[in-house]
Amino acid sequence: MRRLSSVMPMPIVLAALALAACTVANGQVPEYSGPSQVSDLKGKQTAVLAGGCFWGVDAVFKHVKGVTNVISGFSGGNANTAHYEVVSTGETGHAESVKITYDPSKVTYAQLLRVFFSVATDPTELNRQGPDTGTQYRSVIFYTSDEQKQVALAYIDQLNKAHVFGEPIVTQVVPFRAFYEAEGYHQNYLALHPDNPYIVYNDLPKLKNLKQEFPDLYK
Repeated sequence: MRRLSSVMPMPIVLAALALAACTVANGQVPEYSGPSQVSDLKGKQTAVLAGGCFWGVDAVFKHVKGVTNVISGFSGGNANTAHYEVVSTGETGHAESVKITYDPSKVTYAQLLRVFFSVATDPTELNRQGPDTGTQYRSVIFYTSDEQKQVALAYIDQLNKAHVFGEPIVTQVVPFRAFYEAEGYHQNYLALHPDNPYIVYNDLPKLKNLKQEFPDLYK
């Protein structure tokens, strides 16, 4: 269950700080080197990503130029289990996810994945992120087209071959089936609760890292 209290145990604080640093072994995560950037598309496009608690992932992508909307929710399971308290059991197949609407003329799909791997999640952690454990916190790219699938798989292969991270990337790349919007109190959570201890230790560092590593994309 999410920790909403004003005091966090020291092991959780240490785990959160470790997550904020991420495990990039060779400096910054490099740009995608493949031929397709999915940048010739017109109009609004959608990306669906899961990388731990959706509060922080939502906040990161709300601060990326070219992104016009981000919604927190659930993907990977069925409609009848797409409720926070049920998803929190870790037995629904759902992952806490975000649905990102973006303008591909301003930010490419590959750039979104670079932000995802760099500051939104630690792609080497299996079925957990920092202090949060369970399959609902797994790292997933839900691709909505064959081109998104090709970019995601090629990018992961590129990063693994370059040993960018200290451990292999365990992010799943699976077809998108459905997205279910989370309860209203989860939406835009960081902006509404910036002093929440969980946000302070886990998610505000992600925004700081986003601004430092991607100044041209930060808004």
